[in-house]
Order: sequence, then structure tokens, then C-alpha cells
Amino acid sequence: MYTEIEQQTLDIDWFFTDGKYISFVASGAGKLPETVANSEVNNKKLVSYFKGLPKISDPIVNPLLDELLTRIFGSGVDERYLRDFIYFTQRGLYSFDKTNLNDFIDNHYHLVATPIKPLEIIDLPPDILDILMQTKIEGDIHLISDLDVSKIT
Repeated sequence: MYTEIEQQTLDIDWFFTDGKYISFVASGAGKLPETVANSEVNNKKLVSYFKGLPKISDPIVNPLLDELLTRIFGSGVDERYLRDFIYFTQRGLYSFDKTNLNDFIDNHYHLVATPIKPLEIIDLPPDILDILMQTKIEGDIHLISDLDVSKIT
């Protein structure tokens, strides 16, 4: 279990699905969905699994990202910022980041990168699929650019 203090102070990697595709999220010290917060062990298993996948896709960086980051942080996109997002997107995952870092109660995230060739849940082993299916969003991941994590169950 991730405590509220851990959630407020750590940038925790976590994942969700729409029932077809998979997303990677960097929490930016934000509140995690209950399914993630209640099972640190399962989340770490997902992190390990997805980090171990081979590259299957080229990423497309959100064309609005530079403008968004400049507005929020005063500087645009750089290689260091993109590193983890590109890593997971190259493995077929859609990547999101917390828009207002260190604002625990703010639920808004933005799209960082999309895969040209998305990984589908049908490609996952049963044990990973069972964990991932616990954290779902209604709608289609590939249509989301602004994510409200309060809508993830």
C-alpha cells in the first residue's frame, strides 16, 4: 500500500487501461487511484513487466507539449524530461504526466507521447492483465489529451 505521505512526496509510475490499450502515468506527487494506492506490490510488478518489454513503436510527442510546459514551468520540452515517457511509449504505452506537480488533490494530467504502434491488452500474459484490468477508464485512451484521474476506477 502507498501511504498518503508517499503519494504526496513521490513520483510514482503507474498504469491503466481502457480495455484495449495501456497507459503509463507519472504521478508527480499526485493522488493515486485507489486500485493503485492499495496494492504497491501489484504496481511494482507492472512497472517491472513494462520496463522489461522490448521496443515495438516509435513515439509521437504531443505537439502541444512544449507550449504547455513553457506556460507551467517557464521552459519547454527537453530530452531529460521526455526520457521515461519516451521509454514507455516505445514499448507501446500512451504516456501521461501530472500537469500541476506536487498538488496532491489536483487530478489533471496531460498527454506526453503516443505510440505509433500501441501495445494491446490481448498481448499481455494473464497475471499482468489481471492486475492491469483493476485500473480502468471509460472511453478510449487514444482520444485522451487531458486526463482526469478521478475518472479512473
